[in-house]
Amino acid sequence: MLVNLHVKNLALIEEENIDFDEGLNILSGETGAGKSIILGSINAALGSKTSPDFIRSGCEYGLSEITFAIPEDKIERIKELGVISCDDGELVISRKIMANRSQIKVNGQSFTSAQTRVLAHELIDIHGQHDNQLLMDESNHLSVIDDYDNSINPLLDSYKECYKEYTICKKAYESLSGDDESRIKEMAFLQYEINELESAALKPGEDEQIEADYRRMSNFQKIAGNLSEVSMLLSEGDNNLSDMAGAALKNMIAASEYDESLKDDCDILADIENLISDVAHNLSSYMDDFTFDQSEFNTLEERLDMINSLKMKYGKSIEDILSVLDNKKQKLSEYENYDEVVAARKAEYDRTYKKLMNAAFLLSSQRKKTALNFSQDIINALKQLNFLDVRFEAEFEEKNPDSTGTDNVRFMISTNPGEDMKPLAKIASGGELSRIMLAIKSVMAETDVSKTLIFDEIDAGISGKTAQLVAEKLNTLSKTHQIICITHLPQIAAMADNHYVIEKSTKDNRTISNITKLSYDESIGELARMLGGSSITDAVVSNAKELKNMAQTAKNN
Repeated sequence: MLVNLHVKNLALIEEENIDFDEGLNILSGETGAGKSIILGSINAALGSKTSPDFIRSGCEYGLSEITFAIPEDKIERIKELGVISCDDGELVISRKIMANRSQIKVNGQSFTSAQTRVLAHELIDIHGQHDNQLLMDESNHLSVIDDYDNSINPLLDSYKECYKEYTICKKAYESLSGDDESRIKEMAFLQYEINELESAALKPGEDEQIEADYRRMSNFQKIAGNLSEVSMLLSEGDNNLSDMAGAALKNMIAASEYDESLKDDCDILADIENLISDVAHNLSSYMDDFTFDQSEFNTLEERLDMINSLKMKYGKSIEDILSVLDNKKQKLSEYENYDEVVAARKAEYDRTYKKLMNAAFLLSSQRKKTALNFSQDIINALKQLNFLDVRFEAEFEEKNPDSTGTDNVRFMISTNPGEDMKPLAKIASGGELSRIMLAIKSVMAETDVSKTLIFDEIDAGISGKTAQLVAEKLNTLSKTHQIICITHLPQIAAMADNHYVIEKSTKDNRTISNITKLSYDESIGELARMLGGSSITDAVVSNAKELKNMAQTAKNN
């Protein structure tokens, strides 16, 4: 359940803190008062795309923070999505929007927008006019059926595994296609590349050793000059380190005969003298062996050039090149034994295709059973929304297998007696589409009662009796779900368990939006405004009281 929304410095909102409760939460207000800002703030916190333009003018940042109360049976799922701390059942999602970036934290952890959107799917379902457009797109209908019935998920997962295996085998089989002439040319080219790679006789790691030897020989003069200077400083020059360390040790030993506390320092100096002697000896041996052979250098350079040339053609490392060599040998072998390989891959392709189609059949069968139940539930829900003689069904069409199965689904509907069933996308009335979406949302909501449902402009294009039926449907939903609804219709607002009004005002010569939770009497006043507009007479107030009382009676039945 969404228990709190805290908004600061977003659009017309300076700072607001809204506590939501269970049941039906209604937000109303004049057009342009800022109702859309509330929904935009919630969407921003839940990871939707946002813009620096959303930040209130003159402010460095905007903030949207929402707090959820998580039911105990959902805490483990929330943890699976990366939230480390949620044992107290409280989840706080905070998004700070700045000019060049935004930052999302979930219970203090940094989350990406993508992670937050996945998390949001477990907590809340937001319906706006954009969802109506999604409903018009028939490519989305299949996912509605799949989401309706949890028993489809394991069948879909199994199908996807089969499809993955099938596509691999299909690609392997199709890669062998081609005429004999093309295959002969390919074999000749493969043999040329194999000969080139085998003649190189590459060894893993040799490029690193060759590069080190090449670097050393290329800098022969510099190394010799540096080491000569080091040798002079260590042991060969006047006042060299070896002589000075020996003299220092001799004097330290003499002093320690009179003070035993100096013996540790004597040992340290002795170690220093030995280390200097060891380095000088090693350096002398290195310089005795350090020579430059032009012929050896040329051979090294040619080998390195050859290896780098092969890397440009076949891979970034010798290991990559050797792997390419193995693959080319395997492919050449397949061409040399073409008939046998084709037969084997054809058999594997046929096996995986048969396995795939079996999985597709099981998936499709379950979808069709689910669609019958779904369609009947939708019909029942639509009848409650003043579609008195409605027909609805999910029409299936077989397609070539893809990652979703072999089913195309299209929702078909007839809303009036005597009319033929038509694709849902042909529905022209915005009011009809809004009610159909409400019916679908209400049916789908039964699969997850822990979600908060938000409706924005669910009342578009409706009035009168239909508006009353929509209000009653929202009231029914609110008995099992927390509902937050932005509305312009008094019939819906009257049903509120918690009523909030959004108003514009002026502060310091700037326009701001304020959100206030209304008392029972204040709610009647807001209903009167919705009924009467600018002219609120005693009769309008009386109508508002009657509407509120009727709604309360309906809620108690």
